[in-house]
Amino acid sequence: MRDAHVKELVELLQLERLEDNLFRGQSRDIGTRFVFGGQVLGQALSAAQQTVDPSREAHSLHAYFLRAGDIDAPIVYNVERARDGGSFSARRVVAIQHGQPILNGAISFQVPEKGVEHQSSMPEVPAPEDLEPMHRVPREELARLPVKLQRWLGTDGPFEFRQVWPRDEIHPPKRPPIQHIWFRITAPVGDSDVLHRALLAYASDFHLIGTATLPHGISYLTHNIQMASLDHALWFHRPFRVDEWLLYSFDSPTAQGARGLARGQIFSRDGQLVASTAQEGLIRLRAEG
Repeated sequence: MRDAHVKELVELLQLERLEDNLFRGQSRDIGTRFVFGGQVLGQALSAAQQTVDPSREAHSLHAYFLRAGDIDAPIVYNVERARDGGSFSARRVVAIQHGQPILNGAISFQVPEKGVEHQSSMPEVPAPEDLEPMHRVPREELARLPVKLQRWLGTDGPFEFRQVWPRDEIHPPKRPPIQHIWFRITAPVGDSDVLHRALLAYASDFHLIGTATLPHGISYLTHNIQMASLDHALWFHRPFRVDEWLLYSFDSPTAQGARGLARGQIFSRDGQLVASTAQEGLIRLRAEG
C-alpha cells in the first residue's frame, strides 16, 4: 500500500505540458479540506524546472499562498522566464484554478559551482530506528472528528515520520516551540535530483507552521482554530535523497497578530545541512460561542 502511495505522489509531480510555459497538474485528496500546500509547491517547482536548462539546479523557492485550492480540480501552472544569465536563471510561477491564482512563486536556479562552505551543526537526537513511528489517533477519538480529518489521520501516506518528542494533537500540552522529526519517503524513487527536490518541496510543508502552536496548547485539531499557510520559503544547499532518513528541525521565534513564524533546517543522516525553510501562517482563534 505504501508503495502505491509513493507511485501516486511521483506521478502527481509529473505535469502535463500544455504549451512551452504552461503546465497542468492533478490534485490529490489526502484528507485535508483543501489542496495540500506542499503539493502546489512541488508541482510549481516541477513546472519551473522544465523551462530551465537541465544543468541548472533549483536553489531557492519563495511562494505566497493566495487562495485555498480545490481538491476536485486540476491546477494550471503558468511559468514566466524572468531571466537566464550566465550562471543563474529566474522563473516566476502562477498556479491557477477556476481562472484565479492560488499561488504566486519565484524560483531561482544555478549552474553548480564550488565556493566557501560552512553550516550549522545537526542537533544531537536519537536515531530514527530508536524512535517509534507516529502513533495513530485512537479509533474512538478518530470517530468524533470530521470525515476528511479521519481520512487524513487514519490513512498511511507516502512519507514516514518519527518524532523525537511525540505530541498528542488532540490534547496538546504547552511546550517550547522547538521540535525534531525524522522523515523519509517509504519506497525508493530512483536517482533523479529533480524529483528528489520536488518531493522535498512537497514534504517541507508538513509540521512547519504547527511548530508555532506548541507554546499555546493548541493544534490544527483544536475546534475553534483556523490555520493556513500564508507563504513559504525553501532553500536547497546540498545533495540529498528523500528515500533516506532526513532530520527536520523546527523552531518558531514569534507569534503575533494571528500569525506565527516557523523556521526549519533539514539534515541528512550524516549531519549535512541539505535545505532550510521558513513559513508564516495564519493562527486565528475564534471566539467561543
